[in-house]
Amino acid sequence: MTPMEIRGSLAAIGYGLGAIGPGIGVGLIFAAVIQGTARQPEARGAMMGTAWIGFALTEALAMIGLALAFVFMN
Repeated sequence: MTPMEIRGSLAAIGYGLGAIGPGIGVGLIFAAVIQGTARQPEARGAMMGTAWIGFALTEALAMIGLALAFVFMN
Protein backbone atom coordinates (compact mmCIF):
# COMPACT_ATOMS: atom_id res chain seq x y z
CA MET A 1 0.00 0.00 0.00
CA THR A 2 1.47 3.26 -1.07
CA PRO A 3 0.92 6.46 0.94
CA MET A 4 -1.37 7.72 -1.84
CA GLU A 5 -3.84 4.88 -1.16
CA ILE A 6 -4.36 5.81 2.48
CA ARG A 7 -7.62 7.73 2.77
CA GLY A 8 -9.38 9.30 5.71
CA SER A 9 -9.42 12.28 7.95
CA LEU A 10 -7.69 13.10 11.18
CA ALA A 11 -10.57 15.38 12.20
CA ALA A 12 -12.18 12.68 14.36
CA ILE A 13 -8.91 12.03 16.17
CA GLY A 14 -8.37 15.76 16.56
CA TYR A 15 -11.82 16.20 18.08
CA GLY A 16 -11.22 13.29 20.43
CA LEU A 17 -8.02 14.92 21.65
CA GLY A 18 -9.72 18.32 21.75
CA ALA A 19 -12.54 16.97 23.93
CA ILE A 20 -10.05 16.19 26.70
CA GLY A 21 -9.71 19.90 27.55
CA PRO A 22 -13.41 20.60 28.15
CA GLY A 23 -13.69 17.34 30.08
CA ILE A 24 -10.92 18.38 32.43
CA GLY A 25 -12.41 21.88 32.65
CA VAL A 26 -15.83 20.62 33.72
CA GLY A 27 -14.20 18.40 36.33
CA LEU A 28 -12.23 21.32 37.74
CA ILE A 29 -15.28 23.58 37.83
CA PHE A 30 -17.41 21.20 39.84
CA ALA A 31 -14.49 20.13 42.04
CA ALA A 32 -14.07 23.78 43.03
CA VAL A 33 -17.79 24.09 43.78
CA ILE A 34 -17.75 20.96 45.94
CA GLN A 35 -14.70 22.20 47.82
CA GLY A 36 -16.19 25.68 48.24
CA THR A 37 -19.49 24.24 49.50
CA ALA A 38 -17.61 22.15 52.02
CA ARG A 39 -15.79 25.25 53.29
CA GLN A 40 -18.72 27.67 53.24
CA PRO A 41 -22.12 25.93 52.86
CA GLU A 42 -24.16 29.16 52.91
CA ALA A 43 -22.50 30.33 49.65
CA ARG A 44 -23.63 27.24 47.74
CA GLY A 45 -26.29 29.07 45.70
CA ALA A 46 -23.93 31.71 44.38
CA MET A 47 -21.26 29.15 43.58
CA MET A 48 -23.69 26.87 41.73
CA GLY A 49 -24.90 29.73 39.54
CA THR A 50 -21.37 30.58 38.57
CA ALA A 51 -20.54 26.90 38.06
CA TRP A 52 -23.43 26.40 35.63
CA ILE A 53 -22.32 29.40 33.59
CA GLY A 54 -18.76 28.04 33.49
CA PHE A 55 -20.08 24.59 32.59
CA ALA A 56 -22.11 26.02 29.70
CA LEU A 57 -19.15 27.98 28.34
CA THR A 58 -16.84 24.99 28.64
CA GLU A 59 -19.30 22.71 26.86
CA ALA A 60 -19.78 25.34 24.16
CA LEU A 61 -16.09 24.95 23.36
CA ALA A 62 -16.61 21.21 22.97
CA MET A 63 -19.57 21.80 20.63
CA ILE A 64 -17.54 24.22 18.54
CA GLY A 65 -14.83 21.57 18.30
CA LEU A 66 -17.39 18.99 17.19
CA ALA A 67 -18.73 21.34 14.52
CA LEU A 68 -15.20 22.03 13.27
CA ALA A 69 -14.49 18.30 13.14
CA PHE A 70 -17.44 17.89 10.77
CA VAL A 71 -16.34 20.88 8.71
CA PHE A 72 -12.82 19.53 8.25
CA MET A 73 -13.93 15.92 7.68
CA ASN A 74 -13.79 15.93 3.94
